Parts: sequence; structure tokens; C-alpha cells
Amino acid sequence: MNTSVMDYQALKNLVKRGEGSSLEFKLKTNHPEKIIRGIVAFANTNGGIMLIGVADDKTIRGLKYADEDEYLLVRAINKYCFPRISYTIDRVQLYDEREVLVIRVPPSPTRPHYIIPDPVNDPDNKKAYVRVADKSVQASREVREILKGQQAERSIRFTYGDKEHKLMQHLGEHSSITVDLFASIAGISRKIASRTLVLLVLAHVLEIHPSDVMDQYTTRAVS
Repeated sequence: MNTSVMDYQALKNLVKRGEGSSLEFKLKTNHPEKIIRGIVAFANTNGGIMLIGVADDKTIRGLKYADEDEYLLVRAINKYCFPRISYTIDRVQLYDEREVLVIRVPPSPTRPHYIIPDPVNDPDNKKAYVRVADKSVQASREVREILKGQQAERSIRFTYGDKEHKLMQHLGEHSSITVDLFASIAGISRKIASRTLVLLVLAHVLEIHPSDVMDQYTTRAVS
């Protein structure tokens, strides 16, 4: 077991911040699939901390059998997440012999990571997740392609043609666009619309805003 790198006061300060893009609370480990979804989302986005033994209302209740909970979680992460995710697990001792598990997940250099619910019999059935505000959102095909492209770090070239002109014209008049709307406006297939938007995100022309319903694309804010 790792010696704790966080004391009770530091834990309280962290919990006070509330859940967000890099912090999630789980009271128990009885739904490990929800926990590993959050861990995959952190690895695929900007990293984060998962606290097990903390309620949504910020009550720090701890775990009575932290050894068992840690064993179950490690087994689930190692069994269902591909490629393997690097993470650390620490514990914070509470006053009544209960403990909080602190799982730290850095942003991964080998993303996208997937959850494969049945790696033996159905290895192609896989889902990736990314972190959006305080939610773990399933990644669309476009988001997965962007994650892969960001890892490749090659310079992106694209030609500015008729479809790109129609796209930028629309974004000049509206705040955002979707793949389907772009395909419809430009009179192109969904596949070409998808590939064009992915390239423009990788070229830092557009930003993608992932969603469980429909990803939105906006022009990139100049910092």
C-alpha cells in the first residue's frame, strides 16, 4: 500500500472544490463500470482525481473495507481498459478507521483509451470517454480521431476550398455547427464532412465540444 500523500485537511480542501473537469466523487465501488468510465475519461482528456468514499453532497464518509475496494478497482481497470492506463492509488485515513481512496490519473500519451466490456469474446465492442465539465461523455468517432491525431503530432495540411468556405461562412453567422449540418450545407457526404472537421480541429482552426447528444464545432478562440 502506498503511504498517503494527502492528509485529511488536504482532502477536505479538495472536496470543498466540488466535482468538475478534473475531480469526481464516488461513494462506493459497487458500480466499478462507472468509476472506470471516469478514469478513462480523465486519461483521454486532461487527467484528474477520483475520490472513492465521498458523496455527491461532499460528505466524506470513507470506505470500511478499503483493501477489498482497491482490489476490485485495480482488477476492473486492468481487465477492461485498453491500452493500459497509468494511475496511482493512495489512501487518506479518516478518524473512525475508514479510508478514502484517491485515484490520480495523468493525461495519457497513448490515448485514446477504451473500455472493452468483454475483451475475450467481443474485443471490437469498445467505447471511449472524455471529460466534459463534471461528466464523462462517450466519445464520438470524430473525437476519437482527434485524440489519435493529437498524439501523432504531425503538421496538418488542408486545402481551403468550396466546402471550407461554406463552413466558415456559416460559422460567421452562427455560433456552432455539427457534422450533419455541415454535410447538408456543403452538399457533401457525412464521411467527408466528418474528416474535414477533424482536420480543421487538428489544424487549430476549429474547436470541438464533445457531447452525448451531438458534438458541436466552433471557431477557435484566439488566446
